[in-house]
Amino acid sequence: MASLFTNIINGKIPCYKIAEDDNYFAFLDINPLAKGHTLVVPKQEKDYIFKHDDEILAGLMVFSKKVAIALESVVDCKRIGIAVLGLEVPHTHIHLVPLNSEADICFANKRISLSNEEFARIAKEVSSLL
Repeated sequence: MASLFTNIINGKIPCYKIAEDDNYFAFLDINPLAKGHTLVVPKQEKDYIFKHDDEILAGLMVFSKKVAIALESVVDCKRIGIAVLGLEVPHTHIHLVPLNSEADICFANKRISLSNEEFARIAKEVSSLL
């Protein structure tokens, strides 16, 4: 059975897409820790980041870097933090979280709410830089 993220990649579940190429997909987290919180996933579905071959893993980091640089240009923050947890959805994913302090990337924090318009604006602005 396809994962939630595979269904997003395949267009079966809507998302606020940031970027896509042949191997990777980036979209805004709809339950974000911070404005601009983005998920970056390989299109190849594996439940654990270290089960990917070296080429996919390296490409995932390079793709994430491009997204993070664009995101940092759009969202007011000191830098973009990165986290890989991998327990909540059985599909490798990287969290890119805009940070102003180390506490901003604590997953126990209360999630913020954004309007559909705000999600769409952020996605459009970041995407336009890629």
